[in-house]
Amino acid sequence: MRWLRRALLWVGGGFFVTTLVAVLLLRFIAPLTTSFIVGSYITAWRHGDTAYHARYHWTPYSDISRHAKLAVIASEDQKFAFHPGFDFDSIDRAMKDRERGKRLRGASTISQQVAKNLFLWSGQSFVRKGLEAYLTLLIELCWSKQRILEIYLNVAEFGPGIYGVGPAAEEYFHKSASRLTQSEAALLAGVLPAPSRLHVTAPSAYLLGRRAWIIAQMNRLGGEAYIRSVDSNGAVDR
Repeated sequence: MRWLRRALLWVGGGFFVTTLVAVLLLRFIAPLTTSFIVGSYITAWRHGDTAYHARYHWTPYSDISRHAKLAVIASEDQKFAFHPGFDFDSIDRAMKDRERGKRLRGASTISQQVAKNLFLWSGQSFVRKGLEAYLTLLIELCWSKQRILEIYLNVAEFGPGIYGVGPAAEEYFHKSASRLTQSEAALLAGVLPAPSRLHVTAPSAYLLGRRAWIIAQMNRLGGEAYIRSVDSNGAVDR
């Protein structure tokens, strides 16, 4: 079985080097696409939609409204600036809720979502979650918090086929991402848990209530001061 161990070492080493190089490159260059965008094309083609076209283009961090930056943090991961990639308190609460038979809530951080959206696929298998955890650690080690947030804002799906805050701002509000208001940014962030079910152009009562909650959380987090802590890579006591 020596050959099998050697083969596994080669495969494992090759996987580590490949993923490390990919993560290091993405620290400096914008991703051309993501696994989720590729998956959306495959799904469309399987359903016979050969005309499907995903909207995706890169918007630099400096060209994104601070409201958009804070809104996704308030909505998805309020400890983003301070955790090492995993929110262990949220994971613990989610596990306790599951034990009590309650609806399973999401506990993924922005860093985990970036790992999943860039490299993986949707689903709840142990293999995928294990790969997600590994890639999250790699991303947190190699990127700044600012870079993680920048990529998240550019690859998150804000509606069917709308990837990134730049295309979303143009599609829904006919403006650039730099000009998004607090209310508009909160509405965009509100659809993130279910972009195929929640619609910016026809917001449900639930989505409007979620927008109000996100705005309240944005104000509670401290606005500009929190974004500065992200820009300094979370090096702020809280």
